[in-house]
Amino acid sequence: MSIIVLVLALCAAALVYYTTTALSRTRSRLPLPPGPEGNWDFGRSTSSFAHVSFQELETLFQEYGPVVTLKSGSKTVVVIGRQQAASDIMEKEGASLADRPKWVAASEIVSGGMRILLLNSGKRFRKLRRALHSHLQAKAVVDYEPLQMRYAKNVILDLIDDPDNHACHARRYAGSLILALTYGRTAPGRSDDPEIVAVARCLQRVGLAVRPGEYKVDEYPLLRYWPFYRKELRVWHAEELALFRSQMDTVANNMDTVQPCFGKYLLEHQGELELKYDELVYLAGTMFGAGSATTASAISLVIMAAACFPAAQRAVQQQIDEVIGGDRAPNFEDYAALPRVKAFILETYRWRPVGGSGFSHRASRDVFWKNYCIPKGTVVIGNHWSICRDPALFEDSDDFNPDRWLDDLGRIKDDVPFFNFGFGRRICPGQYVADKSLFINTALILWAFNITQVASEPIDPTSFVSVGVSISPQPFKACFNKRVEGIHRLLEGYGISH
Repeated sequence: MSIIVLVLALCAAALVYYTTTALSRTRSRLPLPPGPEGNWDFGRSTSSFAHVSFQELETLFQEYGPVVTLKSGSKTVVVIGRQQAASDIMEKEGASLADRPKWVAASEIVSGGMRILLLNSGKRFRKLRRALHSHLQAKAVVDYEPLQMRYAKNVILDLIDDPDNHACHARRYAGSLILALTYGRTAPGRSDDPEIVAVARCLQRVGLAVRPGEYKVDEYPLLRYWPFYRKELRVWHAEELALFRSQMDTVANNMDTVQPCFGKYLLEHQGELELKYDELVYLAGTMFGAGSATTASAISLVIMAAACFPAAQRAVQQQIDEVIGGDRAPNFEDYAALPRVKAFILETYRWRPVGGSGFSHRASRDVFWKNYCIPKGTVVIGNHWSICRDPALFEDSDDFNPDRWLDDLGRIKDDVPFFNFGFGRRICPGQYVADKSLFINTALILWAFNITQVASEPIDPTSFVSVGVSISPQPFKACFNKRVEGIHRLLEGYGISH
């Protein structure tokens, strides 16, 4: 009897194995998602931030569907341009898409294999990510509100004194805040501070190094061992490592007096975090760089949107006036009472996503979607620009309409999935800090000023420049007309250090 049971069990196991193997082979023979024939200029489509590139990709999504395959020689890139497909692939298959492409120039040489943005999802990535989450999770960032308030108030005073340099003031806010959070430096910085300028230079270099085809070492990795190959890459690494070390050394040498900050936390918990000194140095340094660039760009886009769409600006200001009155300035306690501020920010995120055409993921195993297979090793990109214009979710998507985020009772809708901060396990860990920064800056700026275009120099809302791996609007002029009397008096008591 036992022999019969054993035979039946073996037969059942063989049947399961055969069925599973056959199904796997059948699925692996599924085609890639459709796309145009011939070679595609990846440098133009996946790293350039020209408006025409966005429009060209949008045309492809309209022609071929929500997921498009682009090829150039032996390279294959799958680009996702619609919300549901992004949810199905980038989110539900997030474990399979947590890797990055192998960027020898940008990651291994320039970044010494320590820049978390570019790392594959191995042990080092998990350690660095865990350390970041300790200081950037939703519960932790509440403690940063006093600093955010302080530097946001400075933005208002800077705009009163020098409105023409509004982009510099946005950069000053972002740089000051991230310097404080990262290294405990509470004195407000300037946009031309040497550290801020140096970090911006590092970001630009990384943005250049990740461009497809920019460096042959990405195609022929053995070139990295050739001592005379592109020496500037090694120089760039040495310069940014020295910069990041100098900032962390200052914290290490003043542990008794430095304010609580991310750098101090890393040093105090280095053993349990299992991080080498240069790993924590790079983690802090790249947090400073990435956070300051994207936040500054987002604030500039809020200003651009307010100037370009006066009716949307007035709707926010009407609610601010009703809630705040005339005897104080907005603060974080007003968040729930000002849904139109949040809606304005969400629409700015959607209208001009700072992630541009998206950042590359890599499939660590075959990913199946509908009747298609995205093979292991394929580069996969969630194209923020097109996803944010998905006609199934956003009617008249080229229009700037904050009301699309509000329900019939004027509350923020909670049923619209939104991927402004990335996808799956690679979602931006600083999203909660960024959201709070945008809220307080938007509330204060629209409380204090009516923002209009300069009649003789109208804003071009389609003109952008690359800032590392994100985008920022080209310099533009705007008028800031005070709409509140006694701004300086109303800002007193909020830690102003102008």
